[in-house]
Amino acid sequence: MFQQVEDFGAESEALYRVLEPLDDVDLAQPTLFKAWTFDDVLQHLHIWHKAAQKAVQDPDAFTAMLAELMQDLQQDSMRAWESRMLDGMTGRPLLQAWRDGCNELCTVFAELDPKTRLRWAGPDMSARSSITARQMETWAHGQAVFDQLGVERRDQDRIRNIAVLGVNTYGWAFKNRGLDIPQPAPVVRLTSPSGDRWEWNTHDGPDLVEGSAVEFCQVVTQTRNIADTSLRVAGDNATAWMKIAQCFAGPPEEPPAPGARHIQK
Repeated sequence: MFQQVEDFGAESEALYRVLEPLDDVDLAQPTLFKAWTFDDVLQHLHIWHKAAQKAVQDPDAFTAMLAELMQDLQQDSMRAWESRMLDGMTGRPLLQAWRDGCNELCTVFAELDPKTRLRWAGPDMSARSSITARQMETWAHGQAVFDQLGVERRDQDRIRNIAVLGVNTYGWAFKNRGLDIPQPAPVVRLTSPSGDRWEWNTHDGPDLVEGSAVEFCQVVTQTRNIADTSLRVAGDNATAWMKIAQCFAGPPEEPPAPGARHIQK
C-alpha cells in the first residue's frame, strides 16, 4: 500500500468519527457550503469514490457512468443525478455505505502500482493522483461538516498531499478561466500541522505565498476566502492566483465570499 492510500483512509476515518454520533435528523441539516446537507456531502463523496473504484475494476462501466451523467446534466443538476444513482439513500444507512465504500476503495488501491494510469472525467491520471483527489474531496467537503458542528479540525501532516495538489494546479487555475498563466509560479512556504516547513518553487522573485499549510489548503479547495486567512501573499502572480485558486476539476468556481465560510459558534 502506498502512502496516499493510507492518508485517504485516515482522512475518511477522521470525518467518520465526527459523523458517527449523529442521527438521521442531524445528517439532514444544511451547511454553509451551498446549503448542502450532511447527506448531500456523503452522497457526493460516496458516488465519486465508487466512480474511482469503477475506473480501476471496470473502466468501460466507468465510461458508461460518465456518459449517463453528461446526458442527465442536459436536464438536471449533478446533485440530483448523484441522489438518483444512490436511490435517494440518506441518513445512517448512507453514512455506513459511505464508510464501507471508503474501506473498499482503500483495498482496491492498495493493490495498484501508484503509477498505474486510470480513466477519469478529465485526462487520465495516475493511481496516486486519483486517491489523492479522493482525499482532497473528503477533506474539502468535510470542512463544511466540521464548520457546521462547531468543531475545530485537528489536521495532520497528511494534508501535504492536498498542498502538493494545490501547488501543482497553479497553471490550471488560470488556464481553466481562459487566462494566460503568469510566470514564474510563486514560491510557496508553508508550516505543517506538526510544525515542519514545506517549500515549493524556490526562486528569488517577488511572488510568495507563506503561512499555515491548513489555510493554504483551505484556499486552494475553496473552503475559505483568502481574506479570511493569515496567509502572507506578495507579488502580482501570487495575488492573482490566491483570488481564483482551484485544485479540483470542473468548470471555474468562485471562492466563497469573505466571511461566508466559518466555524459555527
